[in-house]
Amino acid sequence: MTTSTSSDIVSFTRMDQGTVQDYALLDKFEKQHIRSLPDRLIEALSNLEHSLAGYKLSRLEHSLQSATRAEDDGADIEFIMAALIHDLGDDLAPENHSQLAATIIRPYVRAEVTWVVHMHGLFQMQFYGAQMGLPTDGHLEYKNHPWFSSCQRFCDDWDQQAFDPNYTTRPLTHFEPMLKEVFTRTAFDPTIVGTENPFA
Repeated sequence: MTTSTSSDIVSFTRMDQGTVQDYALLDKFEKQHIRSLPDRLIEALSNLEHSLAGYKLSRLEHSLQSATRAEDDGADIEFIMAALIHDLGDDLAPENHSQLAATIIRPYVRAEVTWVVHMHGLFQMQFYGAQMGLPTDGHLEYKNHPWFSSCQRFCDDWDQQAFDPNYTTRPLTHFEPMLKEVFTRTAFDPTIVGTENPFA
C-alpha cells in the first residue's frame, strides 16, 4: 500500500475549492497515469484469457488471432491495433462492447479506424444473427458510408474468422511494441485523427 503525504494530496473536498497548486499536482499525476496506458491495456488484454466461455478460443486468443489475421492481410498498424483491442469491452460493457473499444482507441487513430471498431458489433450480426433469430441486415443501413467496405473487411476477413485453434496466431508480446507506439501518441493529434467525428 502506498503511503501519501500532505504534499501529494489535494487540499479540497469539492472541485470548485481547488487551488492552482492542487490542479498542478493532479495534472502531474494524470500525465504519469496516461503514460502507463499501454501497460494497462496489455493487462486488460491478458485478462481476456478468463472472459466469455463456450468458444474454441479464449477472448484473448480471439483478439490475438484477429490482429494476426489483420497483419497477415497487410493492414496498417492502426487497424492491427483495432483488431487487437476490439473486444476489450466484453467484460465491462457486454451490451455495447464495440462502443467502449472505439472510445479507448479514438484519441490515437484516424476516424475511419474508430468508426470501424464502433460499428463492428452491428456488422458481425450478418454472420450469426439468423441463428439467434436476430436481424442480419442492420449494417446495410450504412452501405453508402465511405467506411462501409473497411468495416466489412474488418469483420469478414479478420474478426469473424478468428476462432480457429489451428491458425498460427502470434503472441501478445509480438503486438506490444505496436500497442505502445499507437497508445503513446499525442491524444487527438489532428494530423492523425483528422477533424471528422467518427461517431456522427
